[in-house]
Amino acid sequence: MTSVFSAEGKNIPCTVIEAGPCVVTQLRTVEKDGYAAVQLAYDETSEKHTSAPLQGHFKKAGTTPKRKLVEFPADFSRELQLGDVLTVEDILKDEISFVDVVGTSKGKGFQGVVHRYGFAGVGGQTHGQHNRLRHPGSMGASSWPSRVLPGMRMAGHMGNARVKVMNLRVVKVIPENNILVVKGSVPGAKGSYVLLEA
Repeated sequence: MTSVFSAEGKNIPCTVIEAGPCVVTQLRTVEKDGYAAVQLAYDETSEKHTSAPLQGHFKKAGTTPKRKLVEFPADFSRELQLGDVLTVEDILKDEISFVDVVGTSKGKGFQGVVHRYGFAGVGGQTHGQHNRLRHPGSMGASSWPSRVLPGMRMAGHMGNARVKVMNLRVVKVIPENNILVVKGSVPGAKGSYVLLEA
């Protein structure tokens, strides 16, 4: 993340996203595929790190191999052709001021209830307890149902999940570098892939 100053002089925390160039590698139609979508490819890679079927897929679109392929459901068959290059200006051509960002959050491994859900822990160190400060405490019922109910918040795997952050304001667009600056944070580590939904 970084920050920029607004016209009023306020410091706005921002995230810089490289949004292109993306190449159209496939157009799916209702007649042929049963649904309408456009497939976009992003981020250059070498042929050595691309499988033979994907190399043929990219050659058909007239582009070099890419790392990331994503489909967006929409009927663009009349507007786009194979091999078309979309830049950040094409994404924000309707002067969109807010975007949704979808990504995979940072993985944090196995975490306890204090870190994962913000539990307060069991409490003080009196009354015979000396090692339960960050434990979940009582979690099951007594005579009925005599078990822990499903869905109870407990320790477990945290992070590494698909997260959507909605309505992030577009602060700045730098079209020559395909850079998009949005207010706030986005899911994932530095250099990870995210999807922009306008």
